[in-house]
Amino acid sequence: MNKDITLVILAAGMGSRFGGLKQIEPMGPNGEFIIDYSIFDAIQAGFTKVVFLIKEENYNIFKETIGARVEPHIPVEYCFQKNDNLPAGYTIPSSRVKPLGTAHAILCCENHVHEPFMIINADDFYGKDAFQRGARFLKNLKDEKPHPYGMVGYLVKNTITENGAVKRGVCNIKDGQLTKLVESSVGRDEEGHIIAKPLDESLPSFEVGEDDTVSMNMLLFTPSIFPYIKANFPAFLDKNQDNLEKCEYLIPDILFQAIEEGYAGCEVIPTTATWYGVTYKEDLDGVKKALTRKVIMGEYPNDLWAAEEEKQRAL
Repeated sequence: MNKDITLVILAAGMGSRFGGLKQIEPMGPNGEFIIDYSIFDAIQAGFTKVVFLIKEENYNIFKETIGARVEPHIPVEYCFQKNDNLPAGYTIPSSRVKPLGTAHAILCCENHVHEPFMIINADDFYGKDAFQRGARFLKNLKDEKPHPYGMVGYLVKNTITENGAVKRGVCNIKDGQLTKLVESSVGRDEEGHIIAKPLDESLPSFEVGEDDTVSMNMLLFTPSIFPYIKANFPAFLDKNQDNLEKCEYLIPDILFQAIEEGYAGCEVIPTTATWYGVTYKEDLDGVKKALTRKVIMGEYPNDLWAAEEEKQRAL
């Protein structure tokens, strides 16, 4: 089915644990970034536009590096996550530098996205299968009520690193629909068991099965999410008026509020893809080796964009 669908790439984070702007760290055999593989996979899956959500001060470096690579192959737009993008009458301390969270990030894209869309993180490798399944879901969407949103769900064993615990949303699912998500720090213990420690410290740690489902924030929406985020933003700011230096308006929270209020449902779209990412500097070598293996196995061309240019010339 021919239908416009957009990939929104959240790239305004500061990458504090890794250090530096890790979105432009060379990873592939020809200096490709992780984000190159995501956009390449998205093009193959049928996405028709990419929107980068970045910090305004990073615009030139994004435009000159990532933009220069991908703009010949797919329409690209840029939008900025600014902390002054707030409801009328609200302000936050001028000393705050950290972005206001992923729900706020998506809201900052409102004027650039008018079709069904997927959100991903800029510094995560998601895999072909995940993009193909997500694209198929978006292309077949009929925006009914409750609004039919989606989440690509990963097997937890395919998303953890040997170098430390990672943040994951552990999912409860009923009849293919997401019913609960516990944001947790997830990693293996000394016996090799996968243990989730909820970020809410009032909740106990629990063991997670190898094939249990976790969220990697690969979420699927229609533009109906924008007015919902906007309508609930003042209440969030009121609730956090004493914590405006640190609070974050997060998309998993707003998604579950939408589910609980009957505004939306969230279908879980399972994938067997393996996630790769550089949560820690020690992950870097392993990601590079994994991408080289995929090239050797023929999953990707040796030079992503040269292969895409050749393909387009042949059309």
